[in-house]
Amino acid sequence: MALLLPVIVRGINNLSDARYCAGMGAEYLTFRLDPGLPGAVTPELVQELSSWIAGVHLIGEFGELPAEQINALASRCGLHSVLLHRMRRSEEMAELALPALSLVAWIPDMLPEDVDNRFRSLAHFAGLVFPEPPAQPLTDFQLAHLSEQARAYPIWLAPSFAPDSLRSLIERVHPAGLVLEGGDEIRPGVRDFTELEAIFELLEDEE
Repeated sequence: MALLLPVIVRGINNLSDARYCAGMGAEYLTFRLDPGLPGAVTPELVQELSSWIAGVHLIGEFGELPAEQINALASRCGLHSVLLHRMRRSEEMAELALPALSLVAWIPDMLPEDVDNRFRSLAHFAGLVFPEPPAQPLTDFQLAHLSEQARAYPIWLAPSFAPDSLRSLIERVHPAGLVLEGGDEIRPGVRDFTELEAIFELLEDEE
């Protein structure tokens, strides 16, 4: 299924999610491979799940692991990039073998110039992933500034916007993509995709 823009689905931990999201057009799936992260999965599970899907960009999420261990897991699991949960020194970033995205928290009431300074400090990352959306509703000024930032930086936004406003937000801001969250199976092979399905349907390219 063709989507209006790329989609990352985070926290994949079961075959149901992996196959469904890939089939619905998600281009990127993330796996929490750092044992220190909640919901961490094993390299063996990532290898197994990735063998069932094709044409999808695999991303590993990491918190405190050093670059050497990240590189080893990335090679073992056939990752294409990594998503880091914390800032790293430039020396450590240089040691990473794959492109890195950064998980970024949205800070309410942050002055535009402070946001710009913060983004500039993260410019060496391949993308900035906001797992939580900004508080709603956004003012026209905030939307305009967010649009400017999205033109300068590859920003990925979480879409907890009203269905009738999601497309207008995409058209106005033009983010690099959207960030969705995977879930757990009810039991092996059984998963409720109601929420994900609603978003994928909204993102379907009707042309």
